[in-house]
Amino acid sequence: MSDAAQPTAAEVRAAAEAVKAAIDRHLDAVERRTGDDDPAVYEAFNSLAAAAEVYDELLYDRYDEVTPFEIPGADDSLPPYAGPAEPSALSVLIRRDYAVAEPQRLLAQAQRLADIDEGPGADGATTPVVGTSVHAALGMLFGEYEPDEIASRHKEFGLEEGDSTLWVSAADALPEPGEWLGAPFEDADPELVVCRFDVSAVFDEEELDEEPDEPAAGRA
Repeated sequence: MSDAAQPTAAEVRAAAEAVKAAIDRHLDAVERRTGDDDPAVYEAFNSLAAAAEVYDELLYDRYDEVTPFEIPGADDSLPPYAGPAEPSALSVLIRRDYAVAEPQRLLAQAQRLADIDEGPGADGATTPVVGTSVHAALGMLFGEYEPDEIASRHKEFGLEEGDSTLWVSAADALPEPGEWLGAPFEDADPELVVCRFDVSAVFDEEELDEEPDEPAAGRA
């Protein structure tokens, strides 16, 4: 960066003062919090993260120094909460990815269900409804079991877990019956998310990358 483009010492000092003020606001919000999901705390957290990032960048540009601050998930965090302060309704949005790791196991489990459910045809004979169709097997499996049961028994069904996420989204009122069935995820708004829970192997890889080169301690 050229000298002309570098921030001034006054700009760095102002950014430092902004961090101090953001810390005070965050502490005040925490002390006054009304519950675990107080939107004022979320807003103060995001403001503090943004102020710390600006200060860190200006400090580096001006003095080639860095801060020890690291806001978890700051780059990928949700935007500030903009939903109702007292939600009277909520939506739970869930995505779970699976790989069909063992198709034969999946087919066998689905065929077992089909054998239990199917009755004789018009000619008195029974016809397999699954056969070698993974598509039909998945339809049979998810038609019989709740998604949470499949999640807990996925290996039994020949599936391998991928990433998953759960969003709890606030609303003022429930939508009209059938209103969103045509496009159930179209109106998902990150600014209305009260809380979010993600599961991904990438988080485990990041933890391994951060561990020192020492024998790993056991974890419960």
